[in-house]
Amino acid sequence: MPARRRLVLSELAEKAHRVVQSPEPAGLVEVAPNLFWSRIPLPGKLNHINVWLFRDDDGLTVVDSGMYNPAAEDAWRSVLAEFGGLPLKRVIATHLHIDHIGMAGWLMEQGASEFWMTRQEYLTCRLHAAQAEDESEVQAYCDFQRASGWPEQAIDGYGNNLRNRAASIYRFPKSYRRLEEGQELVLGGHRFRVVTGNGHSPEHACLYSEESRLLISGDQVLPGISSNISVMHAEPEANPMADWLSSLQKLKREIPADVLVLPAHQQCFEGLHARIDELADNQERALARLRQALKREPKRVVDLFEVLFGRDIGHDNLLIFSLATGETLACLNYLMNLAEVERVTGPDGVWQYRSLKA
Repeated sequence: MPARRRLVLSELAEKAHRVVQSPEPAGLVEVAPNLFWSRIPLPGKLNHINVWLFRDDDGLTVVDSGMYNPAAEDAWRSVLAEFGGLPLKRVIATHLHIDHIGMAGWLMEQGASEFWMTRQEYLTCRLHAAQAEDESEVQAYCDFQRASGWPEQAIDGYGNNLRNRAASIYRFPKSYRRLEEGQELVLGGHRFRVVTGNGHSPEHACLYSEESRLLISGDQVLPGISSNISVMHAEPEANPMADWLSSLQKLKREIPADVLVLPAHQQCFEGLHARIDELADNQERALARLRQALKREPKRVVDLFEVLFGRDIGHDNLLIFSLATGETLACLNYLMNLAEVERVTGPDGVWQYRSLKA
């Protein structure tokens, strides 16, 4: 493995939130013995996904994969070549979002024999694939966004985007091996325990090594941004915000503060408990702003973006507009479950939310 492309960290981060040196695109950083960090490019503002590779005598294990596109293919070819022909054995997906599973099928075609995922994540992926072939699902999505207050121009564009979503996922594996809560896997000589959570996705898998003080956190805990927590059209009454906040507390109970956290985006960091507290506090402040805004007058979902996110969000970027809608609904459903807010449907079919507190 050429020295110019392989950086070895001689020790873990020394204090909370210290940023360790990240790899070059398609380069490698050895975070711990036989555990490598690389980055696969993503389109848009996120720019990359962090992926983790474990080297064993009989082959490589990959955790997460990126979104399918030519740049990601080129990056993976470069990364795999760095291991001098060691075969690819296993692909693990932390959860179902396309930046985590888009290249999984492609990697399986490079010779991997095992694809691992939790049951709810895998079955939901298969459901999404079926929905992509059902034109009535596009109408259901559009009706859902219309009720949230979307203008017709945005709804038309969103329907087209949904039809094209499948292009970001390579042929998805037709079978899998199940990850389960508490299950142990030995990867690169490190013993990891599966710790599941939800809110961001149905059954997100994190991997925790007590001996090596490592946590592969996927999107459950990120160092500088918050995981998107969204209500989706198929389950409009869901309360994923409560699920996510509960999952954060589960991580805090079960995993010590001094692990090195290996997230799906941005930098590796220490200070897990402090970051969890920060995320929970930020969310409570956002909910407090929402409570205050709904006391003044009823609001549509799209009227509340600036209250929650501190800026106006236009529909020129439909991905961001959609994520903002889903997260605003998650906050509103959370407050409705606390009997603090009610929803009424106007004569135009658009939902209006108002406070039940004086």
